[in-house]
Amino acid sequence: MQITWDDFTQIEMRVGTILSAVALKGARKPAYALEIDFGEYGMKRSSAQITDMYKPDDLAGRQVVAVLNFPVKQIGNFFSECLVLGVYAMDNTVVLLTPLQQVENGCRIG
Repeated sequence: MQITWDDFTQIEMRVGTILSAVALKGARKPAYALEIDFGEYGMKRSSAQITDMYKPDDLAGRQVVAVLNFPVKQIGNFFSECLVLGVYAMDNTVVLLTPLQQVENGCRIG
């Protein structure tokens, strides 16, 4: 199925900086609870199943790409407010999408 340019522009993909990452208690699969700063778009929380590739200390300060306009998703007692994007490697681990250079939090992907 093809989408139109208008469909694509409705997706709010923006860059944010991870401020903290902690193990998400109560998740069926190992995951981190991330706190991400999206500049003028505010602070958002996200659940990310990235424990195979990343340690919490490696994530603080890292910029990531996320979709901001999905509905909130409840995972146990946690409410995920955005979807952090990554690439599924051949072994099914997730590699985070990040800009090659530091950019301002909240910059739009296009």
